[in-house]
Amino acid sequence: MKITHRQNLKNKNLIVFDLDGTLAPSKSTIDKEMNRLLERLLMQKNVAVIGGGKLELFKHQLLNRLKVPKDLLTKLFLFPVTATSFFRYNNGWKNIYTHNLTADQVDRIMSAFTKVFKEIDYKKPEKTYGETIENRGSQITWSALGQDVVKVLGDKGVELKNKWRDKNTPLKLKIAKLLQKYLPDLEVHAAGYTSIDITKKGIDKAYGLKQMEKFLKVKIKNMVFIGDAIFPGGNDYAITKTPVDYFAIKDPEEAKKVIRKILKPA
Repeated sequence: MKITHRQNLKNKNLIVFDLDGTLAPSKSTIDKEMNRLLERLLMQKNVAVIGGGKLELFKHQLLNRLKVPKDLLTKLFLFPVTATSFFRYNNGWKNIYTHNLTADQVDRIMSAFTKVFKEIDYKKPEKTYGETIENRGSQITWSALGQDVVKVLGDKGVELKNKWRDKNTPLKLKIAKLLQKYLPDLEVHAAGYTSIDITKKGIDKAYGLKQMEKFLKVKIKNMVFIGDAIFPGGNDYAITKTPVDYFAIKDPEEAKKVIRKILKPA
């Protein structure tokens, strides 16, 4: 676990989490212990969650399992699809903004995938689950095993994603690098266990922190970020360009340790 902190964590005004691989295993749900820790954290702090998935995935992984009083939900802020949309709670989850890709950008992204896969003679897995390339409106996401592998296979799907990541991360980074060459005006990020995200230029986790600063009125230096992909090429790495303090963790169990560290004694 890599840690940076320049001031007391207990004085931070906003705790920001990546979702997939940080609060919950990839495409899976938070467990009961994480639910309890998040409830305690929301009693003391404002919390933001940012991730590459759509709101539906946030609901599946987080909201449907988060059993907290409704008044605490007003302290939880959701930034799906790498903060190209923002939702806050006010008698239900209200959309504050959404910034979608244009039709031309979508067409060029699809074409770039075709070129890159042909260029490297990419052989997709024998079996995939759901779409491998998904248009999320403000983001196109490629998932090597398909978007629904965990939905269909459960824990076995998580295991397959882990195995694919351990074996093929260099391949994923190579694909991302080639896509960026063909899409210089867009942003390409290796994401999650098996995914690559493509958004408009400048859309990354650093952009997300700036959106939080703008809409939540909290300076970035007064936030702390917790994520599992804070490494070169990882989709959390952009936050290192900002003054945010951060914890580079590897899984939800380490994220729990960070939450305990932040919590004031009850």
